[in-house]
Amino acid sequence: MTAIFSDLADQAHGSVMLKYGETVVLATACMSKEKEVGKGFFNLTVDYVERFYAAGAILGSRFMRREGKPSEEAILAGRIIDRTIRPLFSPHFKHAVQVILTVLSVGDADPAVLSVNAVSLALMTSQIPWSGPVSATAIAKNSSGEIKINAPQQREILGTEEKSKYEFIICGKENNVTMIEAAATEASESEIEEALTKGMAEIKNIEDWQKKIIQEIGKEKHPIEKIELPEQSRHLFEDEVAPNLEAAVFAGPGKAKLSELHTKWNELVKKTYPDRTDFATEDDYFDEHINDLLHEKAVKENKRPDGRAMDELRSIFAKAGGLSSVTHGSGIFYRGGTHILSVLTLGGPESVHIIDNMEIKTKKRFMHHYNFPPYSSGELGRATMTNRREIGHGALAEKALLAVLPSQTEFPYTIRLVSEAVASNGSSSMGSVCGSTIALMDGGVPIKAPVVGIAMGLMYLDEKNYKVLTDIQGPEDHHGDMDFKIAGTKNGITAIQLDIKLHGVPVKILVEALKQSRKAHETILETIIKEIPEPRKELSPSAPKILTTKINKDFIGLVIGSGGKTINGIKEETGAEITIEEDGTVYVVGRTPGAERALEIIQAMTHEYKVGEKVIGEVVKIVDFGAFVALSPSTEGLVHISEIAPFRVDRVESLLKEGEKVPVVVIGIDDRGKIKLSIKQADPDFAKNKIGKKIV
Repeated sequence: MTAIFSDLADQAHGSVMLKYGETVVLATACMSKEKEVGKGFFNLTVDYVERFYAAGAILGSRFMRREGKPSEEAILAGRIIDRTIRPLFSPHFKHAVQVILTVLSVGDADPAVLSVNAVSLALMTSQIPWSGPVSATAIAKNSSGEIKINAPQQREILGTEEKSKYEFIICGKENNVTMIEAAATEASESEIEEALTKGMAEIKNIEDWQKKIIQEIGKEKHPIEKIELPEQSRHLFEDEVAPNLEAAVFAGPGKAKLSELHTKWNELVKKTYPDRTDFATEDDYFDEHINDLLHEKAVKENKRPDGRAMDELRSIFAKAGGLSSVTHGSGIFYRGGTHILSVLTLGGPESVHIIDNMEIKTKKRFMHHYNFPPYSSGELGRATMTNRREIGHGALAEKALLAVLPSQTEFPYTIRLVSEAVASNGSSSMGSVCGSTIALMDGGVPIKAPVVGIAMGLMYLDEKNYKVLTDIQGPEDHHGDMDFKIAGTKNGITAIQLDIKLHGVPVKILVEALKQSRKAHETILETIIKEIPEPRKELSPSAPKILTTKINKDFIGLVIGSGGKTINGIKEETGAEITIEEDGTVYVVGRTPGAERALEIIQAMTHEYKVGEKVIGEVVKIVDFGAFVALSPSTEGLVHISEIAPFRVDRVESLLKEGEKVPVVVIGIDDRGKIKLSIKQADPDFAKNKIGKKIV
C-alpha cells in the first residue's frame, strides 16, 4: 500500500492518494468554517464517487455517457466508510465535515476497503479533530478452507455456484473492532472468531503504518469547544425532569412516556429562554442523562426499559401466505413493535438484473429490496424515494438469504423479494430476513434451510463492566453502544453487520454476542417452522412456468434465426418468453399450454437424430435417385431409391409424392451430418400396400 501526498488537491483540508496494486483512490476531507448549531445531529457527509475511466471504459447508455446517480455498490461503499468514521468524532464538535472518495483506478483490490484507509489518513493529516486512525482489511475463506487477506476481488463471489465460506470487511483501531460487513455460507461462531482475529492482526499492521505517516506530516487539530449548559437549565432539569426520568425510560415497550417527558422539557426550556432559538445544549443534556441511566441500570441491575431479561426476545409472530392469489408468495413477521411484510415474485431468466458499472459486470438472479415508509414510525415524509439506509438494509438481507438459495440449475427462476417495514421499533432489517424466509417457503422456492436474524446490543462501561442485549429496540437502539445484526440458519451464520457508537469493541464481546444470539435464532426458527415447516411442494398457480432443455451450441443460431426472426415467431405463436444461454441451455417461460408448445417446437428444431431412430416424416422433394424427407422444420434426410421398397423401383413418383407423410428410420449419418433414411426398413409393407399386390 502506497500513500501519495501532494499538492494535487491542495485546497482540501486533508487529502491523500492511496494505491494498492492497480487500485487507486483519492480521499479528501473538508470541514465548514463556522459551527453548525441546533441541528440535533453531527453533519457528516460521505460521498463515494465512481468514475468510469477508473475501469478503462466508456459506460452508460447510448444517450448518456456521463456518470449519473451513484450505483448501489457506491452507496454501500459510502455506508461502510460512514459507519466506520462517524463514531470517532466528538459529540461536542459542531462543524460540518465532508469526505469524498474518488475511485481513480480499479485493479484487483477492493476500492471500498482501500477507501477506509485513505479517509483515515486524510482526516488524521488534516486539522479536523478526529479520534483515528482506523484501518480496514478484507478477509475471505474459500470452500476448500484457504484463508486469504486482501485477496484479489472475485466480484459477486457469493452469487456464484461455488460459494465462499465467508467474506469479511473488518475495520478497527487499537485492537478493537469498529465496523463489520460480512457474508457467509453457514459459518460457525469459531470460524467468525477466526476471521475477526486474523483480520485484527492485519489491521494492527496497517494502523502502525498510518501512525508513522501521521507523526511525520500530521497537522495541529482544530480545538473543540464544549458548550456548557447554563446553570439555570441544570436546576430546571433537576427539579422538573430528573424525578420523572427513570419512570419514563422504564415504562415498558415503546417510547411514548419518554417522548412526553422530552416534549415537556422542550416546552420548559423555551418558556425559560423566550429570546433563544437554539436549544441543542439542553437536548444533548437530556440525551446524556437517558444514556447514563440506561447504562447504569443495565450493567449494574440487569434492567431493560421494557422489563425483559438480557437474552430475552420480544413476542414474535409468523404468517405464511394469505395475501393474494396474484402474488407468488408472502410472509408476515412480527417481533415486538417491528412488523414486516415480505412479498415474493418469480420471473424467468429474462427478468435478471443486469449490472454493468465501474466495478461489476454481472447478472443477478436474486434481489431483495427493502422499503421503510414514513408511516412505519408514525411520521410524515416522502414514500417514493429510496434512500441509502433502505439500500443498505436491502443488501444486508440479500446477503443473508443468498447462501440458502437453490442453484440456477435446480431452480431456474429469477427471484425478487420486497420487504415492507410497515411498523418499526428496532432492527427491521433482521425482521426482513425472517419475513423473506417465510415468503420464499410460501412461494415454493426450495431453499436449503430457513434463515432468521436478530440485532444484538451492548451497554458498555468498561471491558469488565458491560451487558450484551438480545433484540434491541427503542432507547436501547438509540442510546446503546452497538447494533450487531446477525443472520443465519440452524447450521451457522450467513450475514453479519456491525455498527457501534464506541471507539471500538473487543473481539471477545462480539463472540459472546454471537453465542448469545443463537438462542434467539432457535426461538424464531421454531415459530417459523411451526407456521410453515418446509417450502411448499408446488409453486403458486399465478407464478410463470419454466421449462428447460439443452441444445447443441451449433443450433443456437438456427433457433434465433436471421435478425431473431425464428425465435420471435415462436414467441408470437405461443406467448412464451425464450432465453438461450451461451452453453445451449434454453429456458421457456410462460403459461400452459403455450410454454409446452414453444418447447416442443425448439426440441423438434434442434433434435439430433441417431441411427436406428424411427420418425414419421414428410416428403419435401422428389429427385431421380430418391426423395428428401423432412424430419422436423430444420432437419431432413435422403431416402435413396433403393431404400423405398424391398423390390426394385424404377420411378420414385410411382410410390411417393411431395407432401406425403411416410415412415422412415435413420440408417446412417455421414461426416458432414447428412442423414440417410430408409422407408423399407421402417415399414417393409409400405410399398406393397401402395401398389396393392403381393411381391414374391
